[in-house]
Amino acid sequence: MSPLFTIEKGYRFSIFSNEETRMHVHVYKDNHNAKIWLEPVIELAENKGFSKRDLNKIIVIVKENENDFKAKYKAHIG
Repeated sequence: MSPLFTIEKGYRFSIFSNEETRMHVHVYKDNHNAKIWLEPVIELAENKGFSKRDLNKIIVIVKENENDFKAKYKAHIG
């Protein structure tokens, strides 16, 4: 199960339920995807196809939603 956290500016943010314990979100748009760590700091974990410009937008969105993403992650993963 991959719960959807939010859709913002066309980017879809979600997680995979059984992937790993380090807090993170996955982001998708078109045929691109990336993984962003939420801890210990927000940073790119991996990127498949996003431009640097897109990644900068994504990081801004994650920073703006950091507390919400962390709360949703904890609520889902436990």
